[in-house]
Amino acid sequence: MRRFAPLVLLLAACDRPPDPDQAREWTAQDHDKAEQSGQSMPRTVGSGQNSDEMLVEMTWEENCASCHGPVGHGDGPNGPLVKAPDLTRPDWQAKVTDAEIAQQIKGGKGLMPKFDIPDGTIKGLIARIRASKGR
Repeated sequence: MRRFAPLVLLLAACDRPPDPDQAREWTAQDHDKAEQSGQSMPRTVGSGQNSDEMLVEMTWEENCASCHGPVGHGDGPNGPLVKAPDLTRPDWQAKVTDAEIAQQIKGGKGLMPKFDIPDGTIKGLIARIRASKGR
């Protein structure tokens, strides 16, 4: 439950009623339409991020940043204690595949626990890690 606390707070914070011209009942046919068509999810007003990016960032903050830090340098509050690697190092990134990163997230490694995170979010975390190369 702790993993989803930010999402619950985010959803609970929305106290405006939906715009009746844009809101409609969700149906099963709506599920994954953006993924199937190759389109990205709609951008959240004023955030500069779409909902998938926001979920990846919330997941990073909740599960990764305490050891790997805000960018991935291994400088989170628990980073030195668990010897968290610097995920931004080009040499580290060159020696690990996306599949290996996904396996480490799902199964854990050393002092890193396993995380039960949806595959789409894991892909987003991997993209985030790859984008931090050399930063």
